[in-house]
Amino acid sequence: MKPHIIITGGAQGIGKITTQELLKSNYLISVFDHDKEALDEFESEIENESCSFYQVDVSKEKEVVSAIGRTLKRNETLYGLINNAAISINKPITELTLNEWQQVLNTNLTGAFLCSKYALPYLKKTKGCIINMASTRAFQSESNTEAYSASKGGIFAFTHALAMSAAPDVRVNCISPGWIDVSGVKKRAEAHQINLSEEDHKQHPAGRVGNALDIVSTILFLLDEKNDFITAQNFVIDGGMTRKMIYM
Repeated sequence: MKPHIIITGGAQGIGKITTQELLKSNYLISVFDHDKEALDEFESEIENESCSFYQVDVSKEKEVVSAIGRTLKRNETLYGLINNAAISINKPITELTLNEWQQVLNTNLTGAFLCSKYALPYLKKTKGCIINMASTRAFQSESNTEAYSASKGGIFAFTHALAMSAAPDVRVNCISPGWIDVSGVKKRAEAHQINLSEEDHKQHPAGRVGNALDIVSTILFLLDEKNDFITAQNFVIDGGMTRKMIYM
């Protein structure tokens, strides 16, 4: 039987490319996403019986419970959970409302908690794994990103805490992407491939801006049961930027 993976925020961006690549690697995929338009477009593109689609707001407990129940009826077992769903509302903290702050944390952090909580019993049965998507903004920031940065810092801490609680049955790791260009990997109404400059690429020690496949290669590595000695870790995929000293 093919290993079954749930990926949240799987209809656009890194999540969409991850879904496509995991299908090529013979996984069964359940895509959770709040954006029905993006889900419908992706479903019409994919036409693969190994992939199912669910409209889910991961910040809502009832919706998470329902979606996990439905996909387990369809796929019977669960090997992996990729907590990728995230939003950002970037504005000066004096203008950021409490509702906006809570909206970001509820999606990015509480969503990972809820999906992990209700997926864990199934993952324990298969000795599976959880991969959380953090961000280099958990460790360095630009201005006006307090809500997003706080949520991703929470994901980093949530990961190593959950790894201890889920041990030894379930491995839990997180990935912290840097600049990953997915500007063209969105629903048609929002897709707009930006033109990356030579300067954009050269500022990275690796010599280029990242793309979603850079993240997928790490996901595939962490999903591989041969790498079962790796848990509670954070993998920074940023072309070296968090180690680069910049003085203006």
